[in-house]
Amino acid sequence: MTAPLSARLAILLSLYFAQGLPTGIYNQALPAILRTQGVSLTVISLTALLALPWALKVFWAPFVDRWHHPQLGRARSWIVPLQLTCAGLVVLVACFDPKSLSTTPGIVTFFLMMFLLNLLAATQDIATDGMAVRTLAKGERSLGNSIQVAGYRLGLIVGGGLLLYLLGAWSWTGAFLAVAGLLVLLTLPILFHREQDEAPRVVQDHGYLKTFHSFIRTPGFPAWLGVLLSYKVADGLGSAMVKPMLVDMGFNLKQLGLQISILGSLATVVGALLAGWLIARWGRYPALAGFGLLQALGLGAYGLLSQQWSLGYAVTPWAVYGINALEHLAGGLATVALLTVVMDYCRSNHAGADFTLQVSILAMTGGLAHLLAGPVAEYLGYTGYYLLAMGLGFCLLLPVVYWGRDAERAGRTI
Repeated sequence: MTAPLSARLAILLSLYFAQGLPTGIYNQALPAILRTQGVSLTVISLTALLALPWALKVFWAPFVDRWHHPQLGRARSWIVPLQLTCAGLVVLVACFDPKSLSTTPGIVTFFLMMFLLNLLAATQDIATDGMAVRTLAKGERSLGNSIQVAGYRLGLIVGGGLLLYLLGAWSWTGAFLAVAGLLVLLTLPILFHREQDEAPRVVQDHGYLKTFHSFIRTPGFPAWLGVLLSYKVADGLGSAMVKPMLVDMGFNLKQLGLQISILGSLATVVGALLAGWLIARWGRYPALAGFGLLQALGLGAYGLLSQQWSLGYAVTPWAVYGINALEHLAGGLATVALLTVVMDYCRSNHAGADFTLQVSILAMTGGLAHLLAGPVAEYLGYTGYYLLAMGLGFCLLLPVVYWGRDAERAGRTI
């Protein structure tokens, strides 16, 4: 028998919460930490390389789909040991001397630990996404993805915003040990969960390469590929320099952690929960286009903020908090719409690989934009940089329009 929806959503919430913790450390906290140590914007933009496992995980996703320990279950075989290893690695980070970040060896060492943390989290994500696809019916997916994004953002709040606050108010070691302890606690729900998975230990299919080849022949996928290649580019570019810009404006770590990272992530959670309700009423295509438009406007608002600062006018904290919340609200809406369609394209027997292939494309294009963010911001200045991000956000909605019209011509329900 299928477990109640509430129970399935609770398990997914805990897993995506745990997944958001290490991501919050490198994506939310690390840029601000590095900037306070005087690290250049160009070096900070290199943190995009830490996300390579998220772009490359597609290459080992089929193996995560196929192999598991029969007594643990298809998802638990991967998730439990990976999350506990993540907790152990965060303990090592707690023992790291943050003052060494001002030196090249210190940055290299810390970047290596962050890379390994991302590798573990990305592999856990394959198993978690596959479990989500297999356990959610089509009519449950918008709500399921709302829970996914909400849980992930709650993890970002703790791993990013709350961590920054604790680093400013407490100590480096204590803050990271608290994150490690929370990771262990979040492993308990999946540890005691009994999977209802009929899949055999080895999934019989057409082979490694043909798993992907057969997927890209899914009806409508060529048009959808254009969306995957473009939808996160503007967001990847724009989000990379928010924390460094605010540090340059004079905001300290406690402000960045509490008022900005936490309030922004809470706005994302609100957007994610609202998206599940709106998508069920509007449909996938209108939601994807409308939320993408709102996200581009949110990025442009940072340009107005930067222009005010560059002209010498005082930037009020609540103006920053409001714009940050708007951009994160739009991001939550857009992400849920995007992942709902991603899940629709997944096949049950290859759920982890199919989901991973799509989000790896998203990570690759968004990560490339993130990688270019530092040099572009230094060349254009923050104002020109964010106006560019907004313009790209508008232009890159064209693939969404093409995908929607292609589906209408083919008579596919989206």
